[in-house]
Amino acid sequence: MIKAEKVVKIFGELKVLKEVSLTIDHKEVVVIIGPSGSGKTTFLRCLNGLEKIDGGAIQIGDVELDSKLTSKEYNRRVRELRKNTGMVFQNFNLFPHMTALGNVIEGLVTVKKIQKREAEKIGEKLLEKVGLLEKRDMYPSSLSGGQQQRVAIARSLAMEPKVMMFDEPTSALDPELVGEVLEVMKNLAKEGMTMVMVTHEMGFAKEVAHRVIFMDEGNIIEQGSPNEIFNNPTMDRTKKFLSKVIK
Repeated sequence: MIKAEKVVKIFGELKVLKEVSLTIDHKEVVVIIGPSGSGKTTFLRCLNGLEKIDGGAIQIGDVELDSKLTSKEYNRRVRELRKNTGMVFQNFNLFPHMTALGNVIEGLVTVKKIQKREAEKIGEKLLEKVGLLEKRDMYPSSLSGGQQQRVAIARSLAMEPKVMMFDEPTSALDPELVGEVLEVMKNLAKEGMTMVMVTHEMGFAKEVAHRVIFMDEGNIIEQGSPNEIFNNPTMDRTKKFLSKVIK
């Protein structure tokens, strides 16, 4: 489903990603962990085409992004790639002037050109899926952070992505609201959605991930099953990181 091969990303004089290679299978749930500044979010943004890679190649489904492509062709392929990927950010990025339902159906109406009434039916099903159908007519300012993030997930799902990517989706939430968002993501995993998630939620990684990736200083240091990474890591850098984040 996803293949990254020797991906390099450079900002100025800083090499943030240093030939990162990773393959993710269909229906696999992969959680990326690591310290701040390790390249986790940058790697996710490269996978979704939000950052142009400076070396290597990325393939999602049938679409390949190669660093050697012209800017015009690269951007064209990014548009193709995003038809099959959904991205959920730390901050919810909802349109403040639209209701919850309006946010969910915006892409259906403007991108997929679906008639509004049909889009609303789809949107209502998705809001029900994330437990928010009764909030369909409320604006983001009237919703809690957890509710806004669930609307953001429903909005991404509306485009029927083959892959869902999450960039620390609970980091901006109050602790008591984290669980409701993670519950939605657990259900997506059970349904077989291919998922890539950057997070500090180690409990979620232990429970849901098929594979955990540990990154540091622009490299994948270690990867394995949750049991292998959390209970028997082999690399000293992984052990040191986990000793600080798991009490």
